[in-house]
Amino acid sequence: MFSTDDTIVAIATPPGRGGIGVVRISGPDAAPIASRLTRRDSAFEPRRATLTTVRSIDAASIDRAVVTFFPSPHSYTGDDVIEISAHGSPVVLAAIQRAAMQAGARLAEPGEFTLRAYLNGRIDLVQAEAVAELIDAVTPLQARAAFDQLDGTLTARLRAIDDPLMDLIARLEASLDFPDEGYHFITPDEAAASLARIATSLDDLLVDAARGRMIREGCTAVVVGRPNVGKSTLFNRLAGAERAIVTDVPGTTRDLLTERVDIDGIPFTLVDTAGLREAASDPIEEEGIARARQAHAVAEVAVVLLDRSQPLTADDRHLLELTATTRRVVVASKSDLNAAWDPALLGCDALELSAVTGEGCAALGRALVRAVDAEPLRDRAAVANARHRALLERARESVERARAAAAGGASEEFLLADLHEARAAFDEVTGARTPDDVLRTIFERFCIGK
Repeated sequence: MFSTDDTIVAIATPPGRGGIGVVRISGPDAAPIASRLTRRDSAFEPRRATLTTVRSIDAASIDRAVVTFFPSPHSYTGDDVIEISAHGSPVVLAAIQRAAMQAGARLAEPGEFTLRAYLNGRIDLVQAEAVAELIDAVTPLQARAAFDQLDGTLTARLRAIDDPLMDLIARLEASLDFPDEGYHFITPDEAAASLARIATSLDDLLVDAARGRMIREGCTAVVVGRPNVGKSTLFNRLAGAERAIVTDVPGTTRDLLTERVDIDGIPFTLVDTAGLREAASDPIEEEGIARARQAHAVAEVAVVLLDRSQPLTADDRHLLELTATTRRVVVASKSDLNAAWDPALLGCDALELSAVTGEGCAALGRALVRAVDAEPLRDRAAVANARHRALLERARESVERARAAAAGGASEEFLLADLHEARAAFDEVTGARTPDDVLRTIFERFCIGK
């Protein structure tokens, strides 16, 4: 998988019909293979689109296409790259790919083009992983987080922590190299202070990492309330489709309904639940209520719905008590009807909302984003990758051990052992030192052609 000596080919555009489809060829024989497919005697001019006829090995015409040559090292992969932009018929693209393979290329593995870009030093591993995350993004905020990572913003934040760490290691190593001469390039107090600053920077990054996970993986928001308070109507309004059955009969919803929605850039999984009440009408509703309680227990945030058009009940008050210590957004629903109580009397903040008219739904979305503490992510790049987060936590532990050792007056050897561990974790994040099995796991989840 890690050989870069051969030439690879793949269709780089998604399966299906389209106006244009791209076949990408990368490797030392990319240009000769393209010349053979187009029957050209002269070389392709670098970065100049050339309209030509692409033919099979037996000289049969396949398509009129635009061929662009990107010579090494100024290409996506760092190797010579040919991109053939043809009509977006799966049959045509498959024929071009097959012809390139007959001319000497082999079919690329998933992610192999980006892997070559990483191995050739065009991008670091953080940026390589961002390529897959940008392709997989389903919300604008996910795309922005992935692009920040691809653009090197996250790498810059990591470097801002790694540089002082490297400087500290160099000074400790220098002190260790001249023990007999009595040279000390840094005192234990200075080392402890420097490590405290590095630890603080890592803490900031890890706080953002928890929020970054929400952007990448999303959050679960469970809609809870007693029967007939408007849970299913609100669920349908937020989902943008009539997913849940809405009737005047209490207890209509018996099972959990889920829908993935984009709320202000954060992917939320909405969960509609059975109405919570002490006395269930039958065993099926009782099981639905049990599942609703389980869903609330594992959700990141609860939308607690109270019917403002009806007097508050014991079930309403019990639900407010049950959710008082959890992340929640309290909603006074059915604000389009005459009010039976004042939300100010609840003793907590409550949004007034009408799922029928949509009034208040935008405010609910903003409140959900605030409840999961995701808003600050809009201002800076955050760690959104679980692998990065685990490595940074490992680095943070190593730095803390070194700081405690420095504060205790330990010798340079003890500090350096922990600091080298921290730097090894940083190197594994960016790919400066990463085991082959980790690389294989990262790149095999890419799509073929990227």
